[in-house]
Amino acid sequence: MSVRAVAGRIGLEPSYLSKVERGQTPPPSEAKIVALATDLGDDPDVLLALAGRVSSELQAVILRRPALFAELIRQLKDVPDHAVLRVVREVRDGNW
Repeated sequence: MSVRAVAGRIGLEPSYLSKVERGQTPPPSEAKIVALATDLGDDPDVLLALAGRVSSELQAVILRRPALFAELIRQLKDVPDHAVLRVVREVRDGNW
């Protein structure tokens, strides 16, 4: 998979994508990052986070209860992954 091929599929110039990859220029827009993640078969939220961003969808969720989500994230920052996954499963499955 070449930078040229990926860039062409998502509508970016190969030289720009190469500079982004090397950290020489800021990342593209959210839409282009999501397109890149989709093209590469990666999670868009992960690529957005690596670019220092949060998806507009997650921003909307956080803005509904900013203090609660800020506290939740702070409390989970040092918790092992398996414990975070347990919380996710409990919330998803409604096991309060």
